[in-house]
Amino acid sequence: MMSAIAIIAPGAMGAAVAHRLSERGATVLTSLAGRSAETIRRAEATGMVGVDDGAIVEADVILSIVPPAEAVALAERFAGPLSRARRKPIFADCNAVNVETVRRIASVIAPTGAPFVDGGIIGSPPGPASDPTFYFSGEPAQALARLADFGLKVRVMTAPVGGASALKMSYAGINKGVTLLAAAMILGATRAGAAEALHAELSESQPQLLGRLARSIPDMYPKIYRWAAEMDEIAEFLGDDPAARHIYEGMAALCRHWVAAQADGQAEIAALDAFVARSSSPQRSD
Repeated sequence: MMSAIAIIAPGAMGAAVAHRLSERGATVLTSLAGRSAETIRRAEATGMVGVDDGAIVEADVILSIVPPAEAVALAERFAGPLSRARRKPIFADCNAVNVETVRRIASVIAPTGAPFVDGGIIGSPPGPASDPTFYFSGEPAQALARLADFGLKVRVMTAPVGGASALKMSYAGINKGVTLLAAAMILGATRAGAAEALHAELSESQPQLLGRLARSIPDMYPKIYRWAAEMDEIAEFLGDDPAARHIYEGMAALCRHWVAAQADGQAEIAALDAFVARSSSPQRSD
């Protein structure tokens, strides 16, 4: 019987997952050491209980949900407590990392004796209008099907460790890559004075794509700093294909450039906003 679930950390995704789990009767543990007052308030509001690392490893499962660059360090942090735990929880890495990274994380966890599962989350944080899918792979993955009892949408893959991460990398490369590619081309059209014509053409020949961009480009802004690291991971995932790898290295650079653009108030964000605003403006019918 699974009842105690630890989530590290209480970020936007982690806290939303915790809220869904706690609503369905799970005890959700987390670590609040060194976290900001805002993070602590968010964690408490979603039903998370702050405990030390020794108590974290007493849970039935630990879900690692952190920025990609922190995933390995988190596994290393819990290697000691997991080694000392009497009853080993399942450690599930649910981060947007490439296959080699998740295998490295698995190698950190393996000596502790804790079962390891590779996970990938596809979709926005759980909420009234969002129900992301949790994909799990690896030998112990079937045990995590029980998370569905607490309101999560779970799909267990018949694949070894690396399968869920490969799926996440591939899906994110397509889904987020389309938004980044489109934003770059919109800016190119804007610089050349063709933005209005581009919008008109998309409206006529690609209305579904234009509608999607009108939503996904503004939605990208608050997440773009996280997307940079994810594009780095996708580039690593494509390491044996230099041309494809370079595409996502370039996208990572774009993400970092647009992070700076938001901070500096540069015209590029305003240009993207202006293009998107055309989609909600009344269209002339001559």
